[in-house]
Amino acid sequence: MSDIETNSRESGGALAARLRALTPARVGLGRTGVSLETHELLDFQRAHAQARDAVHSRLDAAALAVELERSTQLEVLRMRSACGDRATYLQRPDLGRMLDESSRARLARRTDGSGHEAGCELAVIVADGLSALAVERHAVPLLVELLPRLDGWSIGPIVVVEQGRVAIGDEIGFALKAQISVVLIGERPGLSAPDSLGAYITWEPRPGRNDAERNCVSNIRVEGLSYPQAAGQLRAYLSEARGRRLTGVDLKLDSGTERLIGR
Repeated sequence: MSDIETNSRESGGALAARLRALTPARVGLGRTGVSLETHELLDFQRAHAQARDAVHSRLDAAALAVELERSTQLEVLRMRSACGDRATYLQRPDLGRMLDESSRARLARRTDGSGHEAGCELAVIVADGLSALAVERHAVPLLVELLPRLDGWSIGPIVVVEQGRVAIGDEIGFALKAQISVVLIGERPGLSAPDSLGAYITWEPRPGRNDAERNCVSNIRVEGLSYPQAAGQLRAYLSEARGRRLTGVDLKLDSGTERLIGR
């Protein structure tokens, strides 16, 4: 092997090492001939299995509801989407965006003596999404970090939804007469993050809202966006949304400074 080839390999190895220090992505994988090294292959298979497990796992909604009530001192309601089981949820995204009849009826009964829901500034919805693991790990500590930053806000009951998609928060927020909804939901697992939590913010939630009318704070997990960082961004979004009476593409924050940018 020539000196040039040796230096090139050493340089490539150093670059791969620096990249691996910056990202959990699979960079510069070791090879034996044309095949991956055994430990690299086994690590890939393990990550793939974790992602599949996260997608198919069921949320322990009862345990989560108890922990949310204990940690936040707020009322917690349990709801279900129109998906009867996990297989239907994965095959019919449309059904995951709406409540089942029983849950819809329970929300309709939440009225005061005049027959009208009192309303609130903020509705918090916690849905399993595509990773129940993310919700079980991160929803409670994130809310414990966020809620004290929202002193003075009127907050409705926390609604825990099984087999829910992001848009199910529109129906729930509308029924609760909320100014803003925040949906905490398990994001689609990747090969380096089976437990990433996302938070979707919508001004004046109602059926028919689209994703361009929302803002999202994503990758909330121990190895990603920390709870204090995520809570800071959410507080900034919520404050700006309330002040400007909008969310979506016209409301953008610099994640580093938590200040409004753009229009």
